[in-house]
Amino acid sequence: MKIAFLGPHASFTQLAAAQLFPEDELLPQASILDCFNAVENGEAIKAVVPLENSIEGTVSMTLDYLYKTPSIKIQAEAVMPIAHHLMIHPENAVEDIEKIYSHPQALAQSFHFLDTHYKGIPKQDFSSTAAAAKYVSENPDIKIAAVANQFAANLYGLKIINRNIQDFEQNHTRFIVISKEQDIYENIQLEILGEKSGMLITMPEDHPGGLHQVLSVFAWRKMNLSKIESRTLKTGLGNYFFFINVVGPWQEVLHGNALKELESIHAEVDFLGYYKEFLLES
Repeated sequence: MKIAFLGPHASFTQLAAAQLFPEDELLPQASILDCFNAVENGEAIKAVVPLENSIEGTVSMTLDYLYKTPSIKIQAEAVMPIAHHLMIHPENAVEDIEKIYSHPQALAQSFHFLDTHYKGIPKQDFSSTAAAAKYVSENPDIKIAAVANQFAANLYGLKIINRNIQDFEQNHTRFIVISKEQDIYENIQLEILGEKSGMLITMPEDHPGGLHQVLSVFAWRKMNLSKIESRTLKTGLGNYFFFINVVGPWQEVLHGNALKELESIHAEVDFLGYYKEFLLES
């Protein structure tokens, strides 16, 4: 089975995908959009993409593509602790660093450390942490460093000069498994953190109390919402859709009737699925 993931090799998403699908063929993709397209076009059965980081928040691109590709659903969530390291080419020296490369999220998650210890050195956004590490390994003549993981340092032969530079110890990223299939992902080797349902809700025509009306569908049923995230529809200021997670096992009557009531008040609902949340190793 072919599984797409946000690459290149040695990215955090590959580490997640390798634990979720240890026996399957992993296909690196250059962007989150490419991961969605790979599933949509049948090049891969599933894909693993980042959804949220505990420091930097939701990956907006993932939410946008979930909204734009209604045929794709969520089969699982997986949480992985994240450790960032600063690395250079072994032929270079720490004092010679002229620029630091990494994914914008990794740079943001390490902002205070880098600002304290490498103040004045420019930071450059890169497509992924692994791509930044690969670039450093291929350009020993340029005095640059990368923020990436241990796997990337090993794969590309880089020297780690600072370990665990993330600003907060409790740095975790939540990944999702997406697919056009409705099956629930199972893995007896991984610890289960919980169960939840996901949905995208577009508000009915704007009117006072519209959001309250939607949320009351869950409130009076005492359904616990662990996440409510708004994203612009890109059709004008003030137009949004909402990503909502409902905690707990799926109950046909309770959940089914909630979805029907949302439709009855003219809210558009894209039900992303009922799925489990797993814990991964760093």
